[in-house]
Amino acid sequence: MAVQVSVITTSSLGDRSYLVDDGRFAVVVDPQRDVDRVLYRAGAADVRITHVVETHLHNDYVSGGVELARLTGARHLMAAADEVDFDRVPVDDGDVIEVSDTLRLRAVATPGHTYHHLSYLVDEATEDGWAPLGVCTGGSLLFGTTGRTDLLGAEHAHELARRQHTSAGRLADLLPDGAQVWPTHGFGSFCSAGQSDAPDSTIGREKQVNPVFRLAEAEFVTETLAGLDAYPAYYAHTGAVNAAGPAPVDLTPVARADAAQLRERIAAGEWVVDLRHRKAYAVAHLAGTISLGLDGPMSTWLGWLVDWGAPITLLAETPEQIADAQRELVRIGIDRPAAQATGAPRQWAGQPTELRKLHVADFPALAAAQRGNPPDGLPAPQAVLDVRLGNEWRGAHIAGAVHVPLPELPRRMADVPAGAVWVHCASGYRAALAASLLANADRDVVLVNDLFDNAEAAGVRLSRDA
Repeated sequence: MAVQVSVITTSSLGDRSYLVDDGRFAVVVDPQRDVDRVLYRAGAADVRITHVVETHLHNDYVSGGVELARLTGARHLMAAADEVDFDRVPVDDGDVIEVSDTLRLRAVATPGHTYHHLSYLVDEATEDGWAPLGVCTGGSLLFGTTGRTDLLGAEHAHELARRQHTSAGRLADLLPDGAQVWPTHGFGSFCSAGQSDAPDSTIGREKQVNPVFRLAEAEFVTETLAGLDAYPAYYAHTGAVNAAGPAPVDLTPVARADAAQLRERIAAGEWVVDLRHRKAYAVAHLAGTISLGLDGPMSTWLGWLVDWGAPITLLAETPEQIADAQRELVRIGIDRPAAQATGAPRQWAGQPTELRKLHVADFPALAAAQRGNPPDGLPAPQAVLDVRLGNEWRGAHIAGAVHVPLPELPRRMADVPAGAVWVHCASGYRAALAASLLANADRDVVLVNDLFDNAEAAGVRLSRDA
């Protein structure tokens, strides 16, 4: 049977894991912490997992490698130079891993994302010998970009960018143009130095479109470092957890909170997170809660903004949504929410006065308001607040807007001008979180729930000054 590569996507974090099998035996590459998905996929394919491979020590998620190896008895492969507090099979550049008589892996040192990063060439046996099918590149060569080089500290970013350029060239030398590229990061992950919408790629395609091949080393280093933006604060915790060895996942339901308990948690300043869509949140929500819908990267932004270890309470319409949120959170190391409640806002409030609405508008409404004609019921904007990240702001922003990146907003509330604030991001998702934080600080706020790409056509004046 031919070798198959199955993609296991974690879209909320922008990552992919892989199940590589020959119809009998399988290798799992860079598994997420909730390994039940991997076990299900292997069971459906009727293959036995014999090897679990990690391309590097991850920062953006807690690995499932330790647990998957324990459950399956598979060999757990990691770079020999990575210092970890658990048993694993050390792997060095050039090592060959014989999975079966039809499937093997070859380890290739590809430093750049980290110093000890490994990529794994996937070979299939043919009548003429071994033929390379592709390469699992982890955080090295991505679709149209490469992994970022500053996660080990800004002082290492330049040297790692140089090594990233060399590593990409090495993979191109080792593989034919038709070889598939299977990266772990790059689909919205903050581990990526850039973004790409490509669904798949090959070495040949990357040679044509990827800056790492189009630019000389010095130019690549300069461009890569200039493009790096902020990354989530929780990365500092997940990296340490992965080096220590993550504990098994506990996805059992957490305690329920009634209206009185929710009121107490909010009064204590705890994060009570409303997982419903921001449109539903705007219609009615429990005052003091935070909007972080399950329709977006909830765990990324919650993990970025909340004080690590602080109690978190989850609100959703159904128990299934709570379960989905728990799964998302364990992937970044937030293991057990303090409490949860399901239903509707009226069930979470002890009395109607505890419910609140949120003003919502779009960019045409903002354009009208800036001309002095705000839609009925909406306050005239005294300030427009942009909570996107730095690179987004530098690309284009609303003329006269105030820029406070969302990760900085909790500690920079004083930088938001007095009066009614209209807040936007690129889509409305982050702006909803920002609006809820502002409303909880007793600010008069309007959520601009619209795509930023629509702003100029709607009549909002943009500035493109750096």
